[in-house]
Amino acid sequence: RADIKMDYKQLVVRNLKLSDAGTYTCKYGSHEVRTSLHVFKLTISSDGHFLPNEVPELILMQNSSSPLPDLNIAFFNSNNKRVTTELESKTRQKYTVNLKKLEAMDSGTWVCQIRSDSPLINQNISFAVKVLGFQNPDLERKYATVDSTVILSWHLNSQKIKWKEGFTGQLNWKQQESANAHELLDFNVTAQGQLHETKKSSNFLFEIPESKPESIIEVKLPKVHFNHSGQYQCQLEYQGRHAQSKIELVVMKVSANPDGPLSRGANMTLTCEVSGLLPPNAFLRWERVNGTKTDIKNSKQHEVKLEVNISAAGLWSCHLIEDKDRKISFRYHVEEAPVWINHVIIGASVGGSLLVFALGCLCIISGIRWQRRRQRAKRMAQARQYLLENKTCQCQQ
Repeated sequence: RADIKMDYKQLVVRNLKLSDAGTYTCKYGSHEVRTSLHVFKLTISSDGHFLPNEVPELILMQNSSSPLPDLNIAFFNSNNKRVTTELESKTRQKYTVNLKKLEAMDSGTWVCQIRSDSPLINQNISFAVKVLGFQNPDLERKYATVDSTVILSWHLNSQKIKWKEGFTGQLNWKQQESANAHELLDFNVTAQGQLHETKKSSNFLFEIPESKPESIIEVKLPKVHFNHSGQYQCQLEYQGRHAQSKIELVVMKVSANPDGPLSRGANMTLTCEVSGLLPPNAFLRWERVNGTKTDIKNSKQHEVKLEVNISAAGLWSCHLIEDKDRKISFRYHVEEAPVWINHVIIGASVGGSLLVFALGCLCIISGIRWQRRRQRAKRMAQARQYLLENKTCQCQQ
């Protein structure tokens, strides 16, 4: 592993080892020069490949011919910011240090800074840290309306950090936290660094978009149903370790009771409902387009259903508002019944009233006649009884 360059009086040692440390002597004629070689070795756990929230362990070892110095060690991340570390163990020869929990943004070239006053040491050792993870927020919430198209995306940083191969993953969906999970697709990275996806579920209507940027996992719901809501979790696996990212899909639907055109003088109930729990800073709002403030109604905190009773036709909108920002809106057009339908309804109402009045009068007349017949029959019975009594009396005389 060593070469001597005679022209420059140099000794070149390749692939240094800790055992190469020591005192080297150069003799040239009567001249003799000594130099001391101090060797450092820095190793990082998992060969520098991590998933989010993992804690790297770094081991720094040193060797020299002279007594080993007490070192001052500092670590700087890819943004050249000093990182807080925890010294797990220390001897003069070996330093074991734990870094902080990593995030996907921590990927890059880090520096281990080594300092000593006696002997004077000022050495920097660069090392690579690759954190394979999602660039999505920890818990992302996405809103959609019934029958709309929605695309759920998970952004990996595998291309950014040039992570070639070795990890696999899958995408699962479940409607509630306690429900059974359904595997929608699984994926892996090829030797060329490209993602390969395989659709697993045949009972769930979704698509895998063909044209999309590298390192992105996507599912497309071409026509969202109300029961498509729930948690969509994308999970990575690398050497038995896991990392995941969730997207919560909340679906909104609107219904009317009664369904159909609104007649003059009639009322209708519009219902706006979302499929999942809302955060504390979110609420539902009904409002009439181009209406007044009296046509606005807001839901209370944690309410997932909002009803409004209306008597005016027109365009009504239900909004889901979070932090004063409209996330989604669902417009519902309430049609006014044609004039002839109103006349038919009015005529039917008047005709029905007259029919009821006529039936009432007929019942009254029939009741009076029946009462008269009953009274006449009663008088005749009394008369017959009177005659019978009188005849009996004459016979006795």
